[in-house]
Amino acid sequence: MSSEFERLEASVASVREVSDFKPRVGVVLGSGLGGFAERIDVVANVPYERIAGLSTSTVEGHAGRLLLGHVAGVPIVAMDGRVHLYEGYSPADVVAPVRLLGLLGAKTLILTNAAGGVASALEPGDLMLITDHIATLVPSPLAGPHEPELGSRFSDMSDVYAPRLREIVHEAARGLDIELKEGVYLQMPGPAYETPAEVRMAATLGADAVGMSTAIEAVAAHAMGFEVAGISCITNKAAGLSPTPLSHEEVQSVAARVSTAFAALLANLIARLGASPHPEAQMARLQSPEPS
Repeated sequence: MSSEFERLEASVASVREVSDFKPRVGVVLGSGLGGFAERIDVVANVPYERIAGLSTSTVEGHAGRLLLGHVAGVPIVAMDGRVHLYEGYSPADVVAPVRLLGLLGAKTLILTNAAGGVASALEPGDLMLITDHIATLVPSPLAGPHEPELGSRFSDMSDVYAPRLREIVHEAARGLDIELKEGVYLQMPGPAYETPAEVRMAATLGADAVGMSTAIEAVAAHAMGFEVAGISCITNKAAGLSPTPLSHEEVQSVAARVSTAFAALLANLIARLGASPHPEAQMARLQSPEPS
């Protein structure tokens, strides 16, 4: 049986058949947020189906393609759409795209998602900078056979979302006069939306927003050595906090309404990252090892 790292090496080889472009920043675009792709000066567009070992998106609003190119002159790689645990994929399948971004050369990762607001201060249309997360309710991507090439098994999770990046995100928001809120994100397994009782549980645990992605990606990325930032688009009040029934259509509608501001924030953030060199001394191994 081949290892997860060998599978990812095959994924890297598939991308390299199309382009040898080396990104500095990786971006994962969540539900309804694919409009940011229009801001990328695309060098290569690789559908997930063409990448060996990579699973394909099955959810509406997730295009399912890897985009290599520049934003504000900064070399980036964007996952236009992600895969989820609730689609029947394993944790390794779900985090494989994030790990691929690192093996392609990215050292900074920006995760985005659509989320339900739990905290009373969060309203549909708000953007929330993730300060921490709760991933206890979903399986860990670090479980199973340990592969050192993919990072530490017993990874410290004190600062998954890098304080340095969080400050840069705030600077980018202030520069655009965008109100940016902060909070703790909790990942649920999905695909059913949470019950009111589960939302009350989330609040008791300390969550400000809930969703069905992101946290396990952040765990895998942080273990691998990425600097990670996470931003949620609050698309609805969580169950029991609003009389409106929850639906995927509402999520997409609100995300589309906020997409212009969200895309502007991401572009401004990436431009600022281009002017703020990555602290290389803090990096763990993020590249494929040289062949022996």
